[in-house]
Amino acid sequence: MNTQGHVFKYGDNVDTDVIIPARYLNTADANELAKHCMEDIDTSFVGRVKPGDIMVAGWNFGCGSSREHAPLVIKTCGTGCVIAKSFARIFYRNAINIGLPILECQAAAEEIQPGDAVSVNFDTGVITDITTGKTYQAEPFPDFIQNIIQAGGLLASLKEG
Repeated sequence: MNTQGHVFKYGDNVDTDVIIPARYLNTADANELAKHCMEDIDTSFVGRVKPGDIMVAGWNFGCGSSREHAPLVIKTCGTGCVIAKSFARIFYRNAINIGLPILECQAAAEEIQPGDAVSVNFDTGVITDITTGKTYQAEPFPDFIQNIIQAGGLLASLKEG
Protein backbone atom coordinates (compact mmCIF):
# COMPACT_ATOMS: atom_id res chain seq x y z
CA MET A 1 0.00 0.00 0.00
CA ASN A 2 1.36 3.40 -1.01
CA THR A 3 0.37 7.03 -1.28
CA GLN A 4 1.90 10.01 -3.01
CA GLY A 5 1.08 13.69 -2.86
CA HIS A 6 2.13 17.16 -1.88
CA VAL A 7 2.82 18.25 1.68
CA PHE A 8 0.83 20.48 3.98
CA LYS A 9 3.04 21.19 6.99
CA TYR A 10 2.00 22.16 10.50
CA GLY A 11 3.77 22.62 13.83
CA ASP A 12 3.60 21.05 17.27
CA ASN A 13 0.47 20.41 19.34
CA VAL A 14 -2.08 20.64 16.54
CA ASP A 15 -5.17 19.81 18.55
CA THR A 16 -8.45 18.25 17.53
CA ASP A 17 -10.26 21.59 17.89
CA VAL A 18 -8.00 23.00 15.17
CA ILE A 19 -8.37 19.92 12.96
CA ILE A 20 -12.17 20.16 13.18
CA PRO A 21 -13.53 23.08 15.22
CA ALA A 22 -16.16 22.04 17.77
CA ARG A 23 -18.62 24.62 16.39
CA TYR A 24 -19.23 22.31 13.42
CA LEU A 25 -19.87 19.13 15.38
CA ASN A 26 -23.64 19.47 15.10
CA THR A 27 -23.62 17.00 12.20
CA ALA A 28 -22.36 13.46 11.81
CA ASP A 29 -21.96 13.85 8.03
CA ALA A 30 -18.24 13.35 7.36
CA ASN A 31 -18.39 15.16 4.02
CA GLU A 32 -19.99 18.20 5.61
CA LEU A 33 -17.47 18.19 8.48
CA ALA A 34 -14.54 17.82 6.06
CA LYS A 35 -15.42 21.19 4.52
CA HIS A 36 -14.02 22.74 7.73
CA CYS A 37 -10.88 20.63 8.17
CA MET A 38 -7.93 22.73 9.42
CA GLU A 39 -9.75 26.01 8.75
CA ASP A 40 -8.68 27.66 12.01
CA ILE A 41 -4.96 27.40 11.11
CA ASP A 42 -5.05 26.98 7.31
CA THR A 43 -8.11 28.51 5.66
CA SER A 44 -6.95 27.39 2.22
CA PHE A 45 -6.38 23.72 3.11
CA VAL A 46 -9.76 22.35 2.01
CA GLY A 47 -9.60 24.21 -1.29
CA ARG A 48 -6.08 23.01 -2.09
CA VAL A 49 -5.87 19.44 -0.77
CA LYS A 50 -5.88 16.72 -3.42
CA PRO A 51 -6.36 12.97 -2.98
CA GLY A 52 -3.16 11.43 -1.68
CA ASP A 53 -1.72 14.66 -0.28
CA ILE A 54 0.21 14.34 2.95
CA MET A 55 0.11 16.24 6.23
CA VAL A 56 3.42 16.62 8.04
CA ALA A 57 3.50 17.90 11.60
CA GLY A 58 5.57 18.18 14.74
CA TRP A 59 5.11 16.72 18.20
CA ASN A 60 1.80 15.63 19.72
CA PHE A 61 -0.38 15.87 16.60
CA GLY A 62 -4.06 15.37 17.42
CA CYS A 63 -3.89 16.32 21.10
CA GLY A 64 -7.00 17.56 22.85
CA SER A 65 -10.34 15.84 22.89
CA SER A 66 -10.88 12.19 22.07
CA ARG A 67 -13.25 12.84 19.17
CA GLU A 68 -12.96 10.51 16.20
CA HIS A 69 -14.06 13.37 13.98
CA ALA A 70 -10.48 14.69 13.73
CA PRO A 71 -8.88 11.79 11.83
CA LEU A 72 -12.16 11.21 9.99
CA VAL A 73 -12.19 14.69 8.42
CA ILE A 74 -8.52 14.42 7.47
CA LYS A 75 -9.25 11.13 5.71
CA THR A 76 -12.48 12.41 4.14
CA CYS A 77 -10.61 15.37 2.62
CA GLY A 78 -8.55 12.83 0.69
CA THR A 79 -5.36 13.10 2.72
CA GLY A 80 -3.32 9.97 2.06
CA CYS A 81 -1.23 10.01 5.22
CA VAL A 82 -0.17 12.04 8.24
CA ILE A 83 3.50 12.01 9.18
CA ALA A 84 4.43 13.54 12.54
CA LYS A 85 7.16 13.50 15.14
CA SER A 86 4.56 12.04 17.50
CA PHE A 87 0.81 11.63 17.83
CA ALA A 88 -1.45 12.04 20.82
CA ARG A 89 -2.30 8.48 21.83
CA ILE A 90 -6.07 8.82 21.43
CA PHE A 91 -5.64 10.37 17.96
CA TYR A 92 -3.28 7.53 17.02
CA ARG A 93 -5.86 4.94 18.03
CA ASN A 94 -8.76 6.80 16.39
CA ALA A 95 -6.78 7.15 13.15
CA ILE A 96 -6.27 3.39 12.97
CA ASN A 97 -9.90 2.76 13.90
CA ILE A 98 -11.15 4.85 10.97
CA GLY A 99 -8.42 3.74 8.54
CA LEU A 100 -6.27 6.87 8.30
CA PRO A 101 -2.62 5.94 7.68
CA ILE A 102 -0.21 7.69 10.04
CA LEU A 103 3.53 7.38 10.56
CA GLU A 104 5.86 8.69 13.23
CA CYS A 105 9.21 9.86 11.86
CA GLN A 106 11.03 12.73 13.53
CA ALA A 107 13.60 13.32 10.76
CA ALA A 108 10.97 13.38 8.01
CA ALA A 109 8.75 15.72 10.02
CA GLU A 110 11.66 18.11 10.56
CA GLU A 111 13.11 18.10 7.05
CA ILE A 112 10.20 17.76 4.62
CA GLN A 113 8.94 21.16 3.51
CA PRO A 114 5.48 22.46 2.58
CA GLY A 115 4.67 21.70 -1.04
CA ASP A 116 7.28 18.94 -1.41
CA ALA A 117 6.16 15.89 -3.37
CA VAL A 118 6.35 12.87 -1.08
CA SER A 119 5.62 9.18 -1.47
CA VAL A 120 5.03 6.72 1.34
CA ASN A 121 5.35 2.95 1.21
CA PHE A 122 3.30 1.65 4.12
CA ASP A 123 4.61 -1.91 3.78
CA THR A 124 8.21 -0.85 4.39
CA GLY A 125 7.74 2.46 6.22
CA VAL A 126 9.93 4.24 3.66
CA ILE A 127 9.07 7.91 3.16
CA THR A 128 10.60 9.48 0.05
CA ASP A 129 10.78 13.21 -0.46
CA ILE A 130 10.63 13.18 -4.24
CA THR A 131 11.45 16.89 -4.35
CA THR A 132 14.80 16.48 -2.56
CA GLY A 133 15.48 12.80 -3.26
CA LYS A 134 15.93 12.09 0.43
CA THR A 135 14.44 9.00 2.09
CA TYR A 136 13.41 8.41 5.69
CA GLN A 137 12.61 5.25 7.59
CA ALA A 138 9.50 5.09 9.76
CA GLU A 139 8.39 1.99 11.61
CA PRO A 140 5.82 0.26 9.41
CA PHE A 141 2.63 -0.98 10.97
CA PRO A 142 2.37 -4.70 11.59
CA ASP A 143 0.25 -6.64 9.10
CA PHE A 144 -2.88 -6.69 11.25
CA ILE A 145 -2.93 -2.88 11.50
CA GLN A 146 -2.16 -2.51 7.79
CA ASN A 147 -5.16 -4.79 7.15
CA ILE A 148 -7.38 -2.52 9.26
CA ILE A 149 -6.23 0.56 7.35
CA GLN A 150 -6.56 -1.12 3.94
CA ALA A 151 -10.08 -2.25 4.81
CA GLY A 152 -11.03 1.35 5.59
CA GLY A 153 -11.08 1.06 9.37
CA LEU A 154 -11.66 -1.33 12.24
CA LEU A 155 -15.37 -1.92 11.67
CA ALA A 156 -14.88 -2.53 7.95
CA SER A 157 -12.06 -4.99 8.70
CA LEU A 158 -14.27 -6.92 11.11
CA LYS A 159 -17.00 -7.19 8.46
CA GLU A 160 -14.43 -8.54 5.99
CA GLY A 161 -13.03 -11.04 8.50
